[in-house]
Amino acid sequence: MGQTGLSSRGSATLHDVAREAGVSLATASRVLNGSTRKVAEAYRERVEHAAKRLGYTANLSAQATARGTSAIVALLVADIADPYFGKIASGVARGADEAGLVVTVAITERDPARELRLVRALRGQRPRGLILAASRTTREIGPELADELDLIAASGGTVVALGDGAPGVRTVTIDNRGGARALGVALAERGYRDAIVLAAAEGVVTSDDRLAGFGEGFAAGGGAEPRVYRGGFSREAGGESMTRALADGIAPGTVVFGISDVVAIGALTALRLAGREPGGDIAFAGFDDIPTSRDVSPTLTTVRVPLEEVGYRALREAVNGGVDSGDGADAASLALEVVLRDSTPGRA
Repeated sequence: MGQTGLSSRGSATLHDVAREAGVSLATASRVLNGSTRKVAEAYRERVEHAAKRLGYTANLSAQATARGTSAIVALLVADIADPYFGKIASGVARGADEAGLVVTVAITERDPARELRLVRALRGQRPRGLILAASRTTREIGPELADELDLIAASGGTVVALGDGAPGVRTVTIDNRGGARALGVALAERGYRDAIVLAAAEGVVTSDDRLAGFGEGFAAGGGAEPRVYRGGFSREAGGESMTRALADGIAPGTVVFGISDVVAIGALTALRLAGREPGGDIAFAGFDDIPTSRDVSPTLTTVRVPLEEVGYRALREAVNGGVDSGDGADAASLALEVVLRDSTPGRA
């Protein structure tokens, strides 16, 4: 029939495809909107060829109705400008492309109320999966958010959380405490005895775990209890916390641990502006091993988190729902690695 049979709206509809293929509307819908009902291969080929000829684009809402879920995976991050979340998003996108899914990204700004609103709005899209990657201010999921997540699960979606675990959802574990503990031990073994930690606000789980782990490891190696300055996860927060620490006085030979690489890099810049020497005068370490940590001078000691793999694993968990994934929630934990670089040359 060709494109002369298109509807008056100028773009191909499901009716146009069915007419072009010479099949019923129901058959065309089953082929193109993801129904689980079987369609004879000859009919499937006719419908697919007709859709291609007419340039038909499937209706996501119709697909969601047919499948119970849409071809969408929703990813919630705290700040997409932070390279930490950018790398995770890259891994999610890679996995989604392999699975033929579309990724929707929403930004929580680490605000629980905003997170709840976003999850509620995303539930209307009937996502195949929902990945909670934003830093949480509590390990517990509040009752309102838990209800929303239950509704997503009831409609066929799978909820996955990143971090050290959240009750009631599947988890890709990041051992922040263990990684920071290993860093503390390594720096104490390099001869450092005084430390400062630039952390986020008290109650932010990722920050608190890294702070606690570092203190444990540093003390185990013979180091003193660190001084703690709290700010946030941004480069600006790292600079501001470093400025406060400098005003209080920092002895040469102290090691500064930024709760993330971004925080550590901001602090390193503030130190230079104050006329002090990073690495030689005051040592620095971060966490995450974002690409910039290898580009700054001196190169930054850090804890390597395989962030893209974290995102990729989370997508697989969301798509497979723990069935035939070969991983399972417990097995999805990824090993972290301490990477010693020029910013912590050691003390004699």
